Amino acid sequence: SYAQCNGRYETEIFSSTSVTEINYSDVYNDTRHLMDVYTPDGDTEINRPLILFMHGGSFYGGDKEDSDCQDFCEAFAKKGYVTASVNYRLVGLLDIVNFLTYHSEQYEEVLKATADIRSAIRYFRKDFANGNTYGIDPNTIFVGGSSAGAVIAVHLAYIDSISDLPISPIDVQSLANNLGGIEGDAGNNGYSSSVSGVISFAGGINTLSWIDPSDEPLVSIQG
Repeated sequence: SYAQCNGRYETEIFSSTSVTEINYSDVYNDTRHLMDVYTPDGDTEINRPLILFMHGGSFYGGDKEDSDCQDFCEAFAKKGYVTASVNYRLVGLLDIVNFLTYHSEQYEEVLKATADIRSAIRYFRKDFANGNTYGIDPNTIFVGGSSAGAVIAVHLAYIDSISDLPISPIDVQSLANNLGGIEGDAGNNGYSSSVSGVISFAGGINTLSWIDPSDEPLVSIQG
């Protein structure tokens, strides 16, 4: 099977990519719910793995057009993947002090951002069911990011249910339920947001016990 790939997924076998900007949420319509989808030019494969990649910025900065996001998405698209650099909700400028001060605000922001990326994953599965515009394999979806983006990816994969979340000293379960539960409030309901693996550049998880032995594999890079 490796011989049939002709370098696909290991080396850059395509010389250029195309980028399409789309709004992935059917609930929100703003810049925080945009993503850039990268596809390799000239590729005829229609069953390609997908990687969603999220920018860093401490949850109050950053954008899908940050250079590291563009470099990652372009490099992997040239290897034959479909990639997406995805925006998500950030803390507003007037709320940064509260976010940096109160754990409840931090939990809420991570839950919101995670909900957005779950919606983006569901967008691709919904698109697959309605024609597969991007030529993906809906059973091979990876999620990754840098810094805050990596935090989102890790928590998206490893928080499996509301019961994983603490109720004391902060009732994070209630915070999650108010935001639509584990799947969140950003739409594209009716489709799975599960992933096959996680790519973390400088990310971490709030509670190590949330990672179970049977959970998705993780590439974790720190520096």
